[in-house]
Amino acid sequence: MGTIMRTPSAWLAQAFSNVGHSYSHILTILYPTVVLALEREWSMSYGELIGLMLAGQILFGAAALPAGWLGDRWSMLAMMVLFFLGSGVAAILTGLSRNPLEIALGLALVGTFASIYHPVGMAWLVREAVNRGKALGINGIFGAVGLASGPIIAGVLTDMISWRAAFIIPGATAALFGIALAMVWALGLVRESKADIKPQPAPARGDAVRAFVILSVTMLCTGFLSSAYMVALPKIFADGLKGVTSSAVLGAGAMVTVVYLFGGLAQYVGGRLCDRFPMKNVYIVGAAVQTPLLFASAMVDSIALLLPLLMTTVFFQIVANPAENGLLAHFTPGKWRATAYGAKFVLALGVAALAIPAIGWIHDTTGGFTPLYLIAGSLSAIALTASFLLPNDRATKEPALAAVPQPAE
Repeated sequence: MGTIMRTPSAWLAQAFSNVGHSYSHILTILYPTVVLALEREWSMSYGELIGLMLAGQILFGAAALPAGWLGDRWSMLAMMVLFFLGSGVAAILTGLSRNPLEIALGLALVGTFASIYHPVGMAWLVREAVNRGKALGINGIFGAVGLASGPIIAGVLTDMISWRAAFIIPGATAALFGIALAMVWALGLVRESKADIKPQPAPARGDAVRAFVILSVTMLCTGFLSSAYMVALPKIFADGLKGVTSSAVLGAGAMVTVVYLFGGLAQYVGGRLCDRFPMKNVYIVGAAVQTPLLFASAMVDSIALLLPLLMTTVFFQIVANPAENGLLAHFTPGKWRATAYGAKFVLALGVAALAIPAIGWIHDTTGGFTPLYLIAGSLSAIALTASFLLPNDRATKEPALAAVPQPAE
């Protein structure tokens, strides 16, 4: 087998794609921590305030489909520049909001531009990757770092400066990356690629249709789970830490950071497992482990016991992510890959944004999150059952990607 060399353009594409994954989560997960300060400042309930992010989260998913279509039919590079600049400026505008309506509009704008990343950035990454499992695993680590750092960034900036700074500073740095990507593109250091750097055999049409239908079910369930946890964790920890720390905002943000940093390791583990075993099997294991953990969380009310349960649950949620993304890429023709990822994130992020009003209603009605854990466990069980019906990806998969010689790092 010949060595497939990666060009500087491919390295830069993967670097900007990885950084973009972090920012797509940082900018969309700032508000659930900031809201803890707004509860005091604006004298509104948690349910009322958390509902302000609903439109933004719906658009974060729903706008992914047209964004993916534009990436396939127009330019992935141009869309990535628009992602960095648009989401960064939108975050700055959110930080300048004067009332709840303006915050809701700002978050909607953040969600619209942030929606570009998942369909376009991931398709760009897959197109430029020699070893897809490893590339998706590393990319997933950057996403997990974004999820982990968003709450602590929001907590630190809110406590040390103001809640406005929690949006303005990250937004400004995201916009700077957009300018940097535009510059390296203009200089010819990164180029638009129209074909996979390492092509794979085309999937059978029947397998492709079957995989997408089944993945649509599982992605809807897993999307609800991940959205619910991203939004609810700061409040779960803030309630659990009452009387333990003097700063509920910073303390809750720090706890969420610990959970998602631990989850970052899961992305790499999941990616490497996908290079060695059928992705379907990795996907099944992730759902099989997290399902009983979700039900167990409903029976625990001590933060000392809940923290390891939540950390382990999130770990196995995230282990399955590279498998899910890899299966979608494997069963989708390259020319439609960004559109397919767009369809995925309409389900995984857009429809799953319905978790937000559910979380607010559950907390304001019950004072806790026990019903949420039971709903999440049931959805995980549905995803587990459906995943057994997926076609076998190893049968048509190219020879082990891990065997492709890699450049020295």
